Amino acid sequence: MATLSVQTIGAAGLDPTYAAASGGGDKLKPGKGTFLHVINGGGSSITVTLVAPGTYYGSVANPDPMYTVGASGEMMIPVPASPFANASDSGLASVTYSGVTSVTVAAIRI
Repeated sequence: MATLSVQTIGAAGLDPTYAAASGGGDKLKPGKGTFLHVINGGGSSITVTLVAPGTYYGSVANPDPMYTVGASGEMMIPVPASPFANASDSGLASVTYSGVTSVTVAAIRI
């Protein structure tokens, strides 16, 4: 599991750096205006899951939203601090992928 550095889009723009998606998932610092850009260069759809730690009512776990990125497609997924910052993991958010072959990602903040 790799921790992605969040890249900020400034007044001059940003030429983001992408990394291969990690088989065990990745982590990033969530926040306002932060998103994960997923590029699926493979021939099959993948599912990207953001882990929402904690509970929302009693002992009912927060649901983990899942996003389908089509074959040869891409998606920008918002990653706000609430509900994705995990206090027991230095405030980082965790993301997993159903497949990582030909999948690249970048954590970006605007």
